[in-house]
Amino acid sequence: MSNQNTVTPGLAIFERLAPLGYPLIRITAGLMLMPHGAQKLFGWFGGYGLEATGQFFEGSLGMSPGILFALLAGLVEFFGGLALVLGLLTRPAALAVTFMLGVALTVHTANGFFWTNGGVEYPLLWALTAFGIFLRGGDRFSLDARLGLRI
Repeated sequence: MSNQNTVTPGLAIFERLAPLGYPLIRITAGLMLMPHGAQKLFGWFGGYGLEATGQFFEGSLGMSPGILFALLAGLVEFFGGLALVLGLLTRPAALAVTFMLGVALTVHTANGFFWTNGGVEYPLLWALTAFGIFLRGGDRFSLDARLGLRI
């Protein structure tokens, strides 16, 4: 990776704060995913838990076996989100999130683009964010960097 400064020239404060921009995106993405996983796995935050979510996945979305797909989605959202927050195994976690959201896109495609109609807008935004994180990795403010993990 180049050591070249990539910050658009401007006020010195922007140049000083710019290194925090990427960790802010990575950590926020992880924190936004975790409650969705907790809803599926544990029934927290108004969620229905694994069994009811599995029934929904199978009965309404045609994803069989529903409980397995609900478990996988919940694990990726909760523990993948946690990995993004920590910057630990960042690329594998971000790739898993990207794949899971790719599956979610197939469910939402029939509803068009806008999220207000259940469309692809929201999962597409988060899939592309996760893919961007996959491409960049944990970066310098991560456990990956701290532990010298080059994955």
